[in-house]
Amino acid sequence: MTKRIEISILPKDAFDNTVLQKILISECNLKDEDKLEFKILRRSIDARNRTPLVNLLIELFINETPPSEPVIKDNYKQVSKNKKVIIVGAGPAGYFAALELIEYGIQPIVFDRGKDVRSRRKDLRAIQQFSEVNPDSNYCFGEGGAGTYSDGKLYTRSHKRGDIFKALRILVEHGASEDILIDTHPHIGSNKLPGVVQKLRETILNYGGEIHFNSLVTDFILKDEIISGVIVNEKEEYSGDAVILATGHSARDIFYLLKKKNILTESKPFALGVRIEHPQALIDEIQYRQNPRSKYLPASSYKLTAQINGKGVFSFCMCPGGLIVPAATAPGEIVVNGMSMSRRDSEFANSGIVTAIDDNDLKEYKQHGSFAGLVFQKNIERKFFDNGDGSQKAPAQRMTDFVENKLSDTMGKSSYIPGIYNADLHKLLPKEISVRIQNALVQFGKKMRGYYSEEGYLVGLESRTSSPVRIPRDKVTYEHTQIKNFYPCGEGAGYAGGIISAALDGQNVAKAIAGSMD
Repeated sequence: MTKRIEISILPKDAFDNTVLQKILISECNLKDEDKLEFKILRRSIDARNRTPLVNLLIELFINETPPSEPVIKDNYKQVSKNKKVIIVGAGPAGYFAALELIEYGIQPIVFDRGKDVRSRRKDLRAIQQFSEVNPDSNYCFGEGGAGTYSDGKLYTRSHKRGDIFKALRILVEHGASEDILIDTHPHIGSNKLPGVVQKLRETILNYGGEIHFNSLVTDFILKDEIISGVIVNEKEEYSGDAVILATGHSARDIFYLLKKKNILTESKPFALGVRIEHPQALIDEIQYRQNPRSKYLPASSYKLTAQINGKGVFSFCMCPGGLIVPAATAPGEIVVNGMSMSRRDSEFANSGIVTAIDDNDLKEYKQHGSFAGLVFQKNIERKFFDNGDGSQKAPAQRMTDFVENKLSDTMGKSSYIPGIYNADLHKLLPKEISVRIQNALVQFGKKMRGYYSEEGYLVGLESRTSSPVRIPRDKVTYEHTQIKNFYPCGEGAGYAGGIISAALDGQNVAKAIAGSMD
């Protein structure tokens, strides 16, 4: 017999399978001769009451053997001599599109401007330690994309976009912990995800795909609004039966290439703001009412939203036990992002606090058409850089001082390795944006008692929440609305907002291409 039950138990019991089995036997009134096996389907933390509990959805197998999980790799085919699809970008959209194409018997040829996931580390150290920005290899560009070294969070609301469980299973088959299959907010961590990405690459290569690093796509091969290939590094021509464009939200040169080739693009709403950093112990005390927190509980997180003057202000990419990192993709700009290691054991918690940017915020940029948001974004990033000393040090301000419109006298510790310095962020952010964030912080302090604190720091600029440009495509075929055999995909095209949603979009585009080739 099989059945499902939901239980809420203490954290120390939830992570001990021996204790958990005894609880389940008691819960189900099983006899001594009954054999019980179980599988946890969903796990979440419930911290609403004074004592935090773990909610579990469990499938029980009473006197039955649990079925084995299907292995997705078993569906892959050798594709080295088959039809070819060029994929521009080796992030989650590009790699999951490649794996889906292999499943359909089509050869993926992947090009990425950056380096392989291990080689990227040298360039990440250069920007952290020496403020040297490699425009082709950084926290955004290179194998695995922006998510690889900025946290590896896998939570998505995109349940209607595709098979989330399949995407997670692929990650598990390539080395991720099986915990991501059951946790409500799954997370791999920036120390673990590079190894997973490397194994994804090995699978693509083993089944006949190709992957080329240090390969910047500098032109498209077009004739009569049909794409047949790409030019790499200004000289090498590659042809394919279709081209998937999966370059991520920060590949501005690709947007300008599209403009140069008269390929349609659209402006798209995005969000911009700051990173806020607190001591993790403070967030734990607020959320769990524990200091220190139990060793059985993960570093606590939060989610906050407010409506200010008709515009949303919200927390974004919250990183418990995390770090703030420099995410600039070119010299002369300041951009920050957040990340966590798998254990989330940093003494800091950080989150983007951002506000929606739309046409009303871009009135001065109308002459830039679909690139209005892009130019707006670039100008603010340069302003933050120009305010500093020419390094990747980031301007920062105590939360209470920002709200009270005064410059901070002193600054405490921060996880941001390049360093922070005192600044009046109201002078660096556009007035409407700074006022919205200012008012939202007051509301956040009322919603989450203790959050509004002088221990909180605003660090700027959080500007790469999503692409400010969308590349239009047909809703059914996923093909560009103007260019045949051209498939915009993932975050850079404006159709995803994280690792899993980008992976699902890659899979969907690959399926559409396979269907068109039948």
